[in-house]
Amino acid sequence: MEFRIERTALTDAVAWAARVLPTRSPVPVLGGLLLEAADGRLTISGLDYEASARIEVAAETVRAGKVLVMGRRLLDVCRVLPEKVVECAVEGSRFSLTSDGARFGLAVLPLDDYPALPPLPAVLGEVDAEEFAAAVAHVAVAAGRDDALPTLTGIRLALDGDTMTLAATDRYRFAVRTLAWKPGADGAAADVVVSARRLTEIARSFGPGGGLVRLALDGGSAGFELAGMRTTVRLLDGRLPRHDKLFTMTGAVTAETDRAPLVEAVKRVAVVAEGGSPLHLTFSEGSVLLQAGYEDDVASQRLPAVLEGAVELTVAFNPGYLMDALGSFGTPVIRFGLMGPGQRAMVTGRTPGADTADPRPTTHQHLLMSAKPLL
Repeated sequence: MEFRIERTALTDAVAWAARVLPTRSPVPVLGGLLLEAADGRLTISGLDYEASARIEVAAETVRAGKVLVMGRRLLDVCRVLPEKVVECAVEGSRFSLTSDGARFGLAVLPLDDYPALPPLPAVLGEVDAEEFAAAVAHVAVAAGRDDALPTLTGIRLALDGDTMTLAATDRYRFAVRTLAWKPGADGAAADVVVSARRLTEIARSFGPGGGLVRLALDGGSAGFELAGMRTTVRLLDGRLPRHDKLFTMTGAVTAETDRAPLVEAVKRVAVVAEGGSPLHLTFSEGSVLLQAGYEDDVASQRLPAVLEGAVELTVAFNPGYLMDALGSFGTPVIRFGLMGPGQRAMVTGRTPGADTADPRPTTHQHLLMSAKPLL
């Protein structure tokens, strides 16, 4: 096996495939990346027990073949190679990389022990890469972190006609984002749960380049493919709870304030909020007062705000949860739908000048609970 490739192209491809490699594994070969050179293309593959990744890039093939080397060590080497063409070859029991006088030799792993990559499931349709990445980021902040409740560490991915719904909850908050996608000719319907961590990694890796991501699903895994990059991830067992009833906010009081000043005020006031103590927001005519702390250490700040449906209303949130919610929006204005103290609060975004009477549903919603779990 022998091939030549630009250093940047090699480094980017190795880094993309190495995302799925396990940090520790009782099976040494799972720490390896499989490199296959043939017909002017270099294919790099990696996998662990939950996910797989495969990327194909252009490379000058001198002698076709394949080799298995430790992935993270290969990535370390690629990052320090000179910014020149890299000549790679298998020489006996070593894989050599040479560029502008620098030379590295890496031990090869036994190919016979390396498992086959899982096949890509049936493709159901396509979704814009940048929109998908943004949508995953919007909801991932609400996913659980407790591995004892594995289903809650995932993101619900539901397909219904030409609408994709992403949702996540840790029982104290519930984020939902809908977006358009392009189902295949036969249409598609699905309702699965994918690891939030894995789906975030996948969406980020596809997002910057743009294009359409092909979405594939079967009973046990989800697959994503774009421009020579292909990755699969095992689905989580179970189902996330439905959000329909929770998101029904009949009789809610509405409050609005500018997002950027609110974010800064929350950061500032929350400095004295220790031990999970809440941050209080008191909305009144023309302003919102943020307060945190007890007894000796206290902080407050008042901001302009608009309140409709009440004279005054105070709600309290976990400062970290509130910051996560606010950070997931990019709109200039934040709108709160408030049911009252200790009850649900719906956070959405609004752009000034947008039609407030638009009958279409809000595509990004983040539900918060002040004290007790939502579910």
